Amino acid sequence: MSKTDPEPPSLSRREVLQRAAGLVCAPALTGPWFHPRRRPTLRVIGTHVTLREKLRVRAAAELGIDLRFEPGGSAAVLQRASTRPDSFDIYEQWSNSLNVLWGAGAIKGIEADRIVAWDEINALTKTGRLTPDAKLGFGDAPYRLLYAQPDGSLGSGASDRISFLPYVHNVDSFGYNVQHVPEGEPYETESWAWLLDRRWSGKVALVNEPTIGIFDAALAAQAAGLMTFEDIGAMTRAEVDELFEILVTLKQDGHFCGVWNSVPHSIEFFEGGRAVIASMFSPAVSSLNAQGVPVHYAAPKEGYRAWHGVMCLSSEVETEAEEAAYRFMNWWLDGWAGAFIARQGYYISVPERAAAHMDQAEWDYWYGGLPARTDLLGTDGKITVRAGSSRRGGSYENRLANIAVWNTVMDTYEYSMLRWYDFLTS
Repeated sequence: MSKTDPEPPSLSRREVLQRAAGLVCAPALTGPWFHPRRRPTLRVIGTHVTLREKLRVRAAAELGIDLRFEPGGSAAVLQRASTRPDSFDIYEQWSNSLNVLWGAGAIKGIEADRIVAWDEINALTKTGRLTPDAKLGFGDAPYRLLYAQPDGSLGSGASDRISFLPYVHNVDSFGYNVQHVPEGEPYETESWAWLLDRRWSGKVALVNEPTIGIFDAALAAQAAGLMTFEDIGAMTRAEVDELFEILVTLKQDGHFCGVWNSVPHSIEFFEGGRAVIASMFSPAVSSLNAQGVPVHYAAPKEGYRAWHGVMCLSSEVETEAEEAAYRFMNWWLDGWAGAFIARQGYYISVPERAAAHMDQAEWDYWYGGLPARTDLLGTDGKITVRAGSSRRGGSYENRLANIAVWNTVMDTYEYSMLRWYDFLTS
């Protein structure tokens, strides 16, 4: 290069990654000297909620990788991940599993500057709030666990390594069949106490997950005036004991019709009429509505139980799979996947990218909290939202401003698990 030639532009690492990603679509090399590279395989374990076949097929085709989804019950998946990090490349489930996985050395830090949309990820994960007056909620708010700290712990102090990819999130509550349970008013009369109301005795189901179901039960017990918690996200052993005395007594009286282990399982409870009110996840409600089962997803006056999806790298991931993992994580935040999961009631950490793949009526309903201008389709192509209906709880910002507690692994986690199994077997 002569002294008069222009200097080559300097590129940031993110720009290099973006340009490299474009090479995926470049024309393939051919010729007798060329030996095509073997397609990398990426093993993903997690929940039925996000390990959907349509997502797998689309991502595999666009990324040119063999993508293996292995969904399972949340407790079983967490146990596998924490004890066998060599059995997966990516773990995806909920933020309440982070302390367990990080403490077990089963996952490793993700390099934030390899996430193309990192600067676009909204404030919920980074600061805990979408709006200044939003409630942070008790328990493990994800921002408290996002960054790897110099001492090896997880915390809110910004660093260049993150414990998880912020992507899918939502607030959970309970669903109820309005053919049997009178319709309530969001944030006014709908209450967690309904789960323990004797009027529905024998028709109530809980989620079978100690780090989730315990909070649904605790919120219900507190709302019903049966007990109070000093910090519902950090229950003491005495509080755990008091809670399970209530639950075991109710179970022995026949109040609960069972516990469910997955979204499909929860749907079965309502399809057959076994349950009329239960802990629920949003996709189950959408699926039941598509089938004509009139289940409403409550907006409890006490606030929601919130969760945040986490996508984590196995500490044992191999180099080739790790490269594929970063491509997969970036694909998740690129827009199409965010629009897909919006149609089952979930949010994404880069909503503006999802908006580009949704029509205005969808965006206004799912994110804006406005009445549906037309019938809206779910991820299965069936109508899940009828024209004129509104999303209970309102807009994205409004729903995420009303968090009572986040899914959490408490200091009493192991003890609460023992009491949970006492409850199951009582």
